[in-house]
Amino acid sequence: MTRSWVRPGAARPCTLVVCRGCCCGDARKHPGTDHAGQLRRLRQAAAVSGGRLAVRTSDCLGPCGQANIVVVQPSGEARRKGARAAWIGFTLDDDCLDEILAWVAAGGPGVAEPPAALALQLVDPPRN
Repeated sequence: MTRSWVRPGAARPCTLVVCRGCCCGDARKHPGTDHAGQLRRLRQAAAVSGGRLAVRTSDCLGPCGQANIVVVQPSGEARRKGARAAWIGFTLDDDCLDEILAWVAAGGPGVAEPPAALALQLVDPPRN
């Protein structure tokens, strides 16, 4: 089954899903974080990635106590090999974004291990 947002035959890139729900992206909860700047930086990285990275936003993803949440979805090829999405909590500064972007550049989930500092920020996704 082909979804309309994926070209037939196109490789599906790693995708960053940036939570912007009730707590994530909220300057009242995390006043020292440039939430708009973070999203702008991730979108700029996607724009220059040559199609190897996509970024989208989502309403509340659930783990509000660990805001800001970014989900790193594996590429289509990595997913076919069994890779699963990685949920990263406390994404509040440029160092964390550096780690996320470096991991995606190395291939992301299922292809490369997350950087050690980023591995400490992995959180469990909510159970349905």
